[in-house]
Amino acid sequence: MFPFWACLIAIVTAQLAKPVFVYFKTKQWDWSAVFASGGYPSSHTAGVAALSLAVGIQEHFSSTIFAVSLAFALIVTYDAANVRYYAGRNIQITQQLIKDIQALTQTKLEDPIYLTKVKEVLGHKWIEVIGGIFHGIVVAGVIYLLGVSLL
Repeated sequence: MFPFWACLIAIVTAQLAKPVFVYFKTKQWDWSAVFASGGYPSSHTAGVAALSLAVGIQEHFSSTIFAVSLAFALIVTYDAANVRYYAGRNIQITQQLIKDIQALTQTKLEDPIYLTKVKEVLGHKWIEVIGGIFHGIVVAGVIYLLGVSLL
């Protein structure tokens, strides 16, 4: 169960670290960052990095299951930094276009679809992804080096 627990602990600790990094950036505590997607470090990439390292350690780096977990990690990492990031940017652009159209045409778009609150930050910048990878590797490595037998 070492790979599973390494993955889960990496995800949880990455989420718990987010308010700390928000504080460093803004000098204000934002505890809602614990439950937010996006931000530093990426918990998605922390989880899959920890999972891949733990599988590699436990099942050997030449195993088929390590190859599968590494491929999975690469897909999740790419998705976090590209697909999800640009989906968030698309939301920001769309919301700005709605504001601009209303201002330029002096009309209020009253259809409820235009008033829908949509989360703008879905994905990650590459630095957040790299931080997540590093976090996951450290978590899995520490758990392994400590020889935690409960896992």
